[in-house]
This record gives sequence, C-alpha cells and structure tokens, in this order.
Amino acid sequence: MKPALATGQLTRRDLAAVLVVVVVWGLNFVVMKFALRDFTPFQLGAARYVFAVLPLMLFIKPPPIARKWLLMYGIFQGVGQFGILFFALKVGMTAALASVLLQTQVFFTALFGFVLLGERASRALQVGMLLAALGLGCFVLNYLHPASGYSGTTSLLGLALTLCAAAMWAASNIVARRVQQLSNDYSPLAFVVWSSSVAVLPFVALSFAFDAPAVRWQWLDARPSSWLAVAYLGWMATIVGYSLWTGLLKRYPANRVAPFSLAVPVVGLAAGMLALNESITPWQWGGTALLAAALACVMLGGLVKQRAMPQGLKKPKSIG
Repeated sequence: MKPALATGQLTRRDLAAVLVVVVVWGLNFVVMKFALRDFTPFQLGAARYVFAVLPLMLFIKPPPIARKWLLMYGIFQGVGQFGILFFALKVGMTAALASVLLQTQVFFTALFGFVLLGERASRALQVGMLLAALGLGCFVLNYLHPASGYSGTTSLLGLALTLCAAAMWAASNIVARRVQQLSNDYSPLAFVVWSSSVAVLPFVALSFAFDAPAVRWQWLDARPSSWLAVAYLGWMATIVGYSLWTGLLKRYPANRVAPFSLAVPVVGLAAGMLALNESITPWQWGGTALLAAALACVMLGGLVKQRAMPQGLKKPKSIG
C-alpha cells in the first residue's frame, strides 16, 4: 500500500532540498547563456542530457514504472521545456527575465491539474492568475510601447517561447504527480536519469535536421568554459535539481511544491544582472513585480487558508 502524501509543512530536510533547487536553478539561466556561445540550442540539449545520463545510467536500474511515463517526462521536461527555452534565450530572452517568466509554470501546473487530475482552483489561485495575467500584459506592453533607450535585448518571440517552455515544465509536473499516484515505490534519481535518456536522440535528430551545416560540428571547438557549463546543466541542474524536485513531488501535492519556485527568480535576476550585465525596463520590472505577487498570493494564500480551517474540515485536491 502506498504511503499517503504529506499534507503538513515541509520537513527541515525537504526545506533544505528546496533551497538547493532554488540556488541551482536560479544560476541555471546564466549558465545556459554561457553554453549557447558555442552550442546551438539543439546541440546544447543533446549535450546536456548526455551528461545527465552518463555515467549514472550504467549503475542505476530503471525505475519500476511503465516506460510510457519515462517517455512522457523526457519529452515534456527535456525536449519540450529546455529545447524551447534554449531557443528563447538564443532569439530574444535574457537570463534574468527567463528565470521570472518560467515560474508561470505554477499557473500552468494548476490549469493542467484542474483539467487532468480534477484538482480544484482555490480563491487564492484565482486571484494569483489574475495578477499573473496583468504581469504578462506588462511584458507585452514593453514591446508595444518601449521605454526610451530600450535596447531590444528581448523580443516578443522570446517571451512567447519562454511561456511555452513553462507550459512544458508544468506538463512534466503533472506526469510526475501521475506517476506518484500510480506507484510510490521508485527512486526519483532513477526516474530522472532514465527519463533524461529519452531526450538525447530527439535532440541529435533535430540538430542534424535543422542546424546549418556550417555550425553542425561547431561544438568540437567549444571553449572549456562552455563544456563546464554543459556539465553544470547536466549534473547539477538536471540530476541534482530534478531528482530533488521529483522527490518533493513524490512526497507532497504539486500545488504545495510548485509555489516554492517563487524564490528562483530572485537568484536568476541577481545572477543575470551581475554576471551578464543585463538590464530590465520599467515595464519588465512591473511585470516581474506582478508575477511575484501572483506567486506569493498562491503560496501564502493557500497556507493561511489551511491554517485557519479546522483540521476536520480541510478539503483535499484544492490547488493553492
């Protein structure tokens, strides 16, 4: 019999895991920018997941779950989320703002959870989604009414692609939740390693299909710093980050885990501005503030409601 999901506060150990994920993923976006100097988006995707599966795949057995879940997670989280995000960073998105916009996965997760898992949207989530919509409106207005001196370091295409990447992350969250519902007897590390192997061949095929012949082999001349960036993406951001994240989703409902990503943009914004000298326009600051408020509304509103409600009256499957 599967153990029930925890419904109370996260343990100290799980809070420490959240902190590691926040720092690793917050720096993740700057590292991607460095790697994309010498790799195309498809090459970077293939290299990232080769590092993620080797050498661990040689020593870790496949998790005892249906292969379709590994396939779906690998496609959504690997090819979907990061293939699209790499393109966004290449064609018109800064590392700082990508770290903010990708956190809309909280709302995509809630939407998919409502449609696919029957999880209800709380009032806090409804307010949060309204604030998030206003925040995205600010990002769009940045291109319709650019501020004086705007350098155009981001584009509307980059914005749209980053939101698509967030939707793919949310889809992978739902897959992880579905796996947890069906079986609790599996290793999050094994799940991440073997699902990562799914992404390698699609990225290689996409590179040969769409990368220009002139750049198809440019990764052979990549700088050592770019290879270090790939190693970070494969081992730290993928294996460490997603193993911890999947483990949290295994022990807690998706709506309790996802809002902790609120802290990732803080690290991402600071890293992008300090390491890459990226600038943010007033419209983008406004959108960032509204998205932060939306995420805070979902996280804090849900906790306040849960604490205020008598134990016997608490309702399951309520998002936010």
